[in-house]
Amino acid sequence: LPCLPPSLPPPSPSFLSSQPSPVQPGPVRPASAQPSAMASVPVYCLCRLPYDVTRFMIECDVCQDWFHGSCVGVEEEKATEIDLYHCPNCQVSHGPSVMRRRRGSHKQEAHSGAAREAGRPVKTGSPQFIRELRGRTFPSADEVLLRPSGAQLTVEFLEERSFSVPVLVLRRDGLGMSLPPPSFSVSDVQHYIGEDKEIDVIDVVRQADLKMPLGEFVQYYNSPNRQRVLNVISLEFSETRLSNLVETPRIVRKLSWVENLWPEESAFERPNVQKYCLMGVKDSYTDFHIDFGGTSVWYHVLRGEKIFYLIRPTPANLALFERWSSSSNQNELFFGDQVDHCYKCAVKQGNTLFIPTGWIHAVLTPVDCLAFGGNFLHSLNIDMQLRAYEIEKRLSTADLFKFPNFETVCWYVGKHLLDTFRGLRENRRHPAAYLVHGAKALNNAFRTWTRKEALPEHEEEIPETIKTQQLVKELAKEIRLVEDIFQQNLGKT
Repeated sequence: LPCLPPSLPPPSPSFLSSQPSPVQPGPVRPASAQPSAMASVPVYCLCRLPYDVTRFMIECDVCQDWFHGSCVGVEEEKATEIDLYHCPNCQVSHGPSVMRRRRGSHKQEAHSGAAREAGRPVKTGSPQFIRELRGRTFPSADEVLLRPSGAQLTVEFLEERSFSVPVLVLRRDGLGMSLPPPSFSVSDVQHYIGEDKEIDVIDVVRQADLKMPLGEFVQYYNSPNRQRVLNVISLEFSETRLSNLVETPRIVRKLSWVENLWPEESAFERPNVQKYCLMGVKDSYTDFHIDFGGTSVWYHVLRGEKIFYLIRPTPANLALFERWSSSSNQNELFFGDQVDHCYKCAVKQGNTLFIPTGWIHAVLTPVDCLAFGGNFLHSLNIDMQLRAYEIEKRLSTADLFKFPNFETVCWYVGKHLLDTFRGLRENRRHPAAYLVHGAKALNNAFRTWTRKEALPEHEEEIPETIKTQQLVKELAKEIRLVEDIFQQNLGKT
């Protein structure tokens, strides 16, 4: 979603505005918004300035640099008339930009075919990309999915299976979830949130982010003649009247760290990532990403359909994903082709999909769609959440596309785990193995964040109520005691 959430020139969660952050979320960034791996603040255009979300930009199809329309004389409204854009520098050797032919022109078809035969890469999100994606076959997600009923989806159900594969629930009955009726529309969304609310919108063909009032987007969505493919995936509405109509699934409320462990008296701002409204028109596409902070995510399709392309987060796939995310031609490479298995999962109207920690995924909207979703951290796979967070940092993901106060919530959880382990030990009980493994990964992260050379980068997210060195020491002690008992029991067995 926010998608992160992948996962997104520059910004947009799970997307950014021209090169996306792969680890997304909630909000996700478009494929072209990926920051440079060589510079913390990439610069673009003839003016060599950093990315500015308020200014329209266009990508040169030759050098692949991005240029402000105002710097190169291209108006945003007329950019869709350009088939191949050549910047002023590239015009010297490649000639002027190539304009699109009128719709229905045989010459246009011949030109497109010739370009394809000439090996010109297909850009992510382009009409040709969408056509080819629709025509491809993928292994069915039925090979990996769990399909419990809503009533069967309990904490115990996920503990037994470690919540390591996606879960698809066909009917919302038993999920303990409140939603508007299927007749609810984007116009109703506008009514409850307000037409003047400024929202992030993705231009799918350009894989670029722009801002507009919600009322303007709804007017576009309801128009019979759409000139662009626009997609909304990062509209978080927890603080709006719409929140009263949507209750997250019961399993999410029970597992969520923020829901259960964030102190009311915290001096830090509580992360609001649990309720997103997703409004996409036909042919909207979100490129591959991991939801931000390694969060798990839930999606419910109220109207329409979504198609997910799912990739398991094996060490090999995560390494390939990180390399792809930092490549200069990311928006010309379909990541699903680089891994052994990319599964296709159709989520139809009334279905609810739960995606576990770290799963790499892309999303196609085959028909106009209105969906709700949200992101949540939990204790079932702490190690993978931390790995996703580290990937975000190595890819220099902008703070805007990270889970808010991720390290802060980890410190609160660390204190909770310490108290939990002590209480269980005093009652001669033992924590589940996945919890011990997660606590160990979390304590290792605490050690890394509090090293003398690293502390300045991390100390601003440490709650004042947490005594870091004492927590690390005492949590390590409890983990050792539990592991000793496990070993003794193993020896007896």
